[in-house]
Amino acid sequence: MKIVFMGTPDFSVPVLENLIKEFDVTCVYTQPPKPKGRGHQVMKTPIHICAEKAGIEVRHPKNFRAEQDLQDFEKLDADVAVVAAYGLILPKRVLNAHKYGAINIHASTLPRWRGAAPIQRVIEAGDKSSGVTIMQMDEGLDTGDMLLKGNIDITDNMTAGMLHDELSKQGAELIIKTLKNIDNIKPEKQDDSKATYAKKIAKSESKINFDQDVEIVARKVRSLTPFPGAFFEYKGERFKVIDFTFEKNETQDISSTIVTADSHILLNCLGGSLRVNKIQRAGKKTMTVPELLNGFKFEDLAKINQ
Repeated sequence: MKIVFMGTPDFSVPVLENLIKEFDVTCVYTQPPKPKGRGHQVMKTPIHICAEKAGIEVRHPKNFRAEQDLQDFEKLDADVAVVAAYGLILPKRVLNAHKYGAINIHASTLPRWRGAAPIQRVIEAGDKSSGVTIMQMDEGLDTGDMLLKGNIDITDNMTAGMLHDELSKQGAELIIKTLKNIDNIKPEKQDDSKATYAKKIAKSESKINFDQDVEIVARKVRSLTPFPGAFFEYKGERFKVIDFTFEKNETQDISSTIVTADSHILLNCLGGSLRVNKIQRAGKKTMTVPELLNGFKFEDLAKINQ
């Protein structure tokens, strides 16, 4: 089976690696190299690097509006295009260019959490499980027929980073099963009435709002860990929460305050506190709380985020 692969971030790398082992990946599409970091060094995407190491041709059009890009895609004459977090909207000509069209690996159990940030939103919402859906792409937003599904339990301490890695592995396994049985799989329509939308993460969400129930705050912080990260401000300086547990206290009604001891930091919310284990001060490396408190002191019960 001849495959065109379309993907960009780390999530997509295990998928491409599995496809290379099992099939003939003739070409890879990814986002163009972009300047990153303080030095604005132009960086290739993780998929670009992976494909080059495997000796596969890499293409990175900015979009598919140019007729030449569309023709070049059609001339590949592959059996199927496999898409995993590519990051571009694909026009109808691309979706229909090859025998089996375009098959997407989506990081949720559709129709729940269509959209850009399913991994973050499923944790934020407090769902008990997530998974991967292999779907036939159409022109809608994650609305295509479902071909195969997997499921993963979400534990109380699971971060978006942890779930990301589990779903990436699952997607890499399920796409192989799908392609090997593609002629025997009966597509299943999605129930649009059960659909929810996972909107893109906004920068403003990274600042922790402690004036909520502790479980809601804990889910939000987990959903933003490790990227883009969740922070609080103390005397105008940002502190990113890297690792924590939460403690319930039904009588706790004072929020947005901080309590410190030699070995821990408590960030008070309504009905409990976040007990911080690891933290990152702005411009510094990640530290354990004792390491931070060895050279920095908070005022007990000081208001934060003000």
